[in-house]
Amino acid sequence: MLWYIGRRLLQMIPVFLGATLIVYLLAFYTSGDPILALAGDKPISPAVAQQLREQYNLDEHVLVQWLLYLKSVLTFDLGVGFNGRPLWDQIAAAFPTTFRLAIIAVVVETIFGVAAGVISGLRKGKLIDTTLLMLSLLLIATPTFVLGFLAQFVFGLQLGIAPINVGRDPSWQNLMLPGFVLGGVSFAYVLRLTRTSIAETAGADHVRTATAKGLSRGGVVSKHVLRNSLIPVVTFIGADLGALMGGAIVTERVFNVPGIGTLLFNSINAGEAPMIVSLVTLLVIIFLLSNLVVDLLYGVLDPRIRYAK
Repeated sequence: MLWYIGRRLLQMIPVFLGATLIVYLLAFYTSGDPILALAGDKPISPAVAQQLREQYNLDEHVLVQWLLYLKSVLTFDLGVGFNGRPLWDQIAAAFPTTFRLAIIAVVVETIFGVAAGVISGLRKGKLIDTTLLMLSLLLIATPTFVLGFLAQFVFGLQLGIAPINVGRDPSWQNLMLPGFVLGGVSFAYVLRLTRTSIAETAGADHVRTATAKGLSRGGVVSKHVLRNSLIPVVTFIGADLGALMGGAIVTERVFNVPGIGTLLFNSINAGEAPMIVSLVTLLVIIFLLSNLVVDLLYGVLDPRIRYAK
């Protein structure tokens, strides 16, 4: 087990290097001149522009900039952003908010998605199955920003039970509504994935044998159906954690959440490559770690799975 974990951690090194290089190249060649974007409509002298380029290493070749960025990561000193604040401080201020938002979304899709999928799978072809499938299809077909505006109108304006904008108070309570919106589409996918897996496993030979032995309905579902059906669901949820944090840009913009998505959006507009690469790299690391946890959970769900050297 420890050997397997160590090997997976070593595999993260080339992924980290490749991801940072690709993102750095994209940010460098697609964002234009960040100094001109920083100046805006105000005229800036060539001397000041050159001084700023030297200050942020923008006068160096893109590969040199990338190597300097790697050095800053290893020394835990990303430098100062275009707004004068240290990059680490900006990331540290925004990350907990997006992480809480993603956790709420994962809890929503896991609890409600799996529960609805189990009910739908065990009642395949019934009215409740058809209703849940139509609900999931509606959530998948509706864009996230539309769900956000509807949630603001219904729960914020009409019912008054949730704030319309999070603003400077990203508490757990204020993040509940955007968290449910962010997890809405994932809930639909988890529902459909769980339903399909449950329906297939419920008709397996070992399930019919357990039922013939006189086991209770609840025991058959919990021990023989649900456990054997959760591997694809766990795989999706583990991969979705990183996707939720990276895909929170729209939700954070709709609800004015000061998180990673908003920070990434502003950094792209400003052409601030070190910040863009840092945020994307952070999301890549979270994605890799969540997939490692999912791989370890396979052995818990299915004892037949072993981790060979």
